Amino acid sequence: MADPNDPLHIDTDSVRAGATPHMTRYILAISLTLIVIIFAIFLLI
Repeated sequence: MADPNDPLHIDTDSVRAGATPHMTRYILAISLTLIVIIFAIFLLI
């Protein structure tokens, strides 16, 4: 029988419910760049 005081070790791929494809950082960077460009256009008009 397993000792209840022993820590349970499960790798992160088994524990996660879904995949993490690192697309968030690209979407954030692109949208932030587009917002800055749009604000710059409005300031120049």
